[in-house]
Amino acid sequence: MILFLNTIVIGLSAGIFYCWSISVTTGLALLPDKEYITAFQALNRAILNPLFLLCFMGPLFLLPLSAFITYRKPLPVTFWLLCAASLVYIVGVMGVTMAGNVPMNDVLDKFNAAAATPADLASTRAGFEAQWNFLNNIRTLSCILSFCMTVAATMLR
Repeated sequence: MILFLNTIVIGLSAGIFYCWSISVTTGLALLPDKEYITAFQALNRAILNPLFLLCFMGPLFLLPLSAFITYRKPLPVTFWLLCAASLVYIVGVMGVTMAGNVPMNDVLDKFNAAAATPADLASTRAGFEAQWNFLNNIRTLSCILSFCMTVAATMLR
């Protein structure tokens, strides 16, 4: 049951990152600088809600728990898949988020777009957009890989 729940939660998380990578950031890229920044600020504030946090934080606990539950001698492939999925999620999703995306979001959140000059807006966007998208793509690929390993473990169980 824990593995099944874990598969659902990490699948939802992978879907969130995937949608951001293929639609949200590409749509935001079409906006002028001021609108880009204010829209990104609003999205970053809106995503911090209990449902997102459940999907985002859930695998952090459920993946290692699922691996622990499958532990026995000799070690089954399911155990190794879940250990690998845990490592990829912890480093590639949580680590990148906490070390990269969150600090960038915090800096952007404090930026006053309403009082900024066009040069300030362009400079802030240039220092944010490409790097944030790069880190988000790492999170997306890591989450999808972790999800695929979790699905494989579920199928083997």
